[in-house]
Amino acid sequence: MRIVQLASALIFAVLASSSAAADNDKQKKPEAPPPPPRVNIERREGRPLKPEDAELSRGANLRIDTNLVLIPVSVTDPLNRFVTGLEREHFKIFEDKVEQSIAQFASEDAPLSVGLVFDTSNSMGAKLQKSRQAAAQFFKTANAEDEFFLIQFNDRPELVVPFTPNPEEIQNRLTFTQAKGRTALLDGIYLAMNQMKKARNPRKAILVISDGGDNSSRYTESEIKNLVREADVQLYAIGIFEAIGARGRTAEELSGPGLLNDLAEQTGGKHFAVENVNELPDVAAKIGIELRNQYLIGYSPKNQDRDGKYRKVQVKIVQPRGLPPLRPSWRQGYYAPQQ
Repeated sequence: MRIVQLASALIFAVLASSSAAADNDKQKKPEAPPPPPRVNIERREGRPLKPEDAELSRGANLRIDTNLVLIPVSVTDPLNRFVTGLEREHFKIFEDKVEQSIAQFASEDAPLSVGLVFDTSNSMGAKLQKSRQAAAQFFKTANAEDEFFLIQFNDRPELVVPFTPNPEEIQNRLTFTQAKGRTALLDGIYLAMNQMKKARNPRKAILVISDGGDNSSRYTESEIKNLVREADVQLYAIGIFEAIGARGRTAEELSGPGLLNDLAEQTGGKHFAVENVNELPDVAAKIGIELRNQYLIGYSPKNQDRDGKYRKVQVKIVQPRGLPPLRPSWRQGYYAPQQ
């Protein structure tokens, strides 16, 4: 009996020792290494994008994380037609008047993240139907990898449709839009910029459709101008204004065109002033086409200081032989990373 007890005790001890060793092995087993950081890659030295690059491009902002500045550039001729087919050697880029070396160059139709900021204030009543048609024309230029959101504003802005790959969802919501209240245009742009932080595509744009200046926002014009300068977002605006003879009725209406123009120019976008609402669909389609016919220029700044200061960017065209004078449009600058 005692021999049996000793044998049982010995077996128990061996099993306990094996279990403890296994537990120790589990504790000593190294954890899986963290996944590598994701960065945006558009194109290196003219190399075509690969599928794995497209996946990487959904990560962090390349301009900040790898110290590579990306500048979208549109080029037009004297008739305001978009010019495609230019090559790297047709561009020169400067930062604070110092010429930079172009490290990346692309001209393909890259996926977009777009926010529609739609005015539903009381004065938009007779213009809503044409404004809806303008949005529909803009969405016709979309591709399968784009994403969109909708913000409507009157007394205050509201995120009506968050990011979706389906533009029909936004068009369906616009169908039931009613005009009422005042105009919180600046607050609408602020909310759009905040929503754009969730974008998955490296190229971002906001389209504003509004009929005048701001008269109901909490944010000031200077605050929003600083905000759009800091963001890597192009802003396009369609301003629906009364004829010039009637434009001086209020201070807000008088300042509306200048406000939208200043905001758009800061970002490399454009402002289109429309007096005839029948022109709205064509203008919106033109904006969509422009976003599809841009060049993307990347460079590593010679000024490597991480001082958080604003850097002014200038793009010049090396005029191709046989073409009329060409005019580039681009984002005017960016803020350097901070320490």
